[in-house]
Amino acid sequence: MKILVTGGCGFVGANICLNLKKIHSVCSLDNLSRKSSLINFKELKKNKIHNFKFDISNFKKLNKLPKFDLIIDCCAEAAVEVSKKDIDKVFNTNLVGTFNVLKKAKKDNSKVIFVSSSRVNSIHEINQLIKNRKNLKKIKSKKKINENFDTLKPKSFYGFTKFASEQMIEEFSYAFGIKYLINRCGVLSGPMQFGKQDQGFVSLWIWHHYQKKNLSYIGYGGTGNQLRDVLHIDDFVKLIGLQIKKFNTISNKTFCVGGSFKSYTSLRNLTNICEKITSNKIKFTKQKKTSIYDIPYFITDNSLIKKTYNWYPKKNILSIVKDTYKWLMINKDELLKIQKK
Repeated sequence: MKILVTGGCGFVGANICLNLKKIHSVCSLDNLSRKSSLINFKELKKNKIHNFKFDISNFKKLNKLPKFDLIIDCCAEAAVEVSKKDIDKVFNTNLVGTFNVLKKAKKDNSKVIFVSSSRVNSIHEINQLIKNRKNLKKIKSKKKINENFDTLKPKSFYGFTKFASEQMIEEFSYAFGIKYLINRCGVLSGPMQFGKQDQGFVSLWIWHHYQKKNLSYIGYGGTGNQLRDVLHIDDFVKLIGLQIKKFNTISNKTFCVGGSFKSYTSLRNLTNICEKITSNKIKFTKQKKTSIYDIPYFITDNSLIKKTYNWYPKKNILSIVKDTYKWLMINKDELLKIQKK
């Protein structure tokens, strides 16, 4: 199968490219705007995976690419807080980008796998899952979020573009017969993820501990007790492989995908793990004010994806931290150079 991965030099895209290359003919599309993507680009090049370097918002260039059997759309401006500061960039990459992918898929009769986000869910409704949100203590909730959770109320500009993209995919499928799969991913982490805010809090925590740089517990009274599930990128990539194999019989569905109760952590627990792995302790400040975009809790209900593909996460949060730390240490010299630029 000929596959195009948009955002192919990013964290998620690069891992997908390298794994699928073992069986399929794979190309990447990435404008390499993030400095850290250059490390992943070199890895793709070493494995003879070609990258088309241009912006996903440029349909003229996208339309000139050869025909692909499948397009995996990973391209996104992913940071929730950053999305408020640069709305134009978020809309052009996330929404216009997916629109362009769909036009290309319509022309070539390509299948589409869309990497969406748990952030399509309503912040207000998520907040209702936890009582005493202002000063979180130990969270004991066993509630999980599935495909039927509320998506209509405000969610962030990033979340809106992801949800609007999901709706657009369904419209293209209804009108033109495009076969698709949508994966609403929670927090993804693992190798090839640089320790910056827009790359995810797990790698950020690890990188700061390695560098002995201070961090902050932000929001909810500065307790650091916010709870998230985290999915190892290896587990997600295996799911993508299963979905490709069964695409002819299973398509036009939306799935929640996350670490669930197999792999979850609070910020405080993550701090303890990072201290053990890196042998470094850092100082934390408390910022009690909670952002309008923050949520106290998110645990994914994987019931539908497990029932459909017999898939479930196998790696826990400790494995995720160990594997990410190992990759960061292998690439630390190059990452430090990038950080200084």
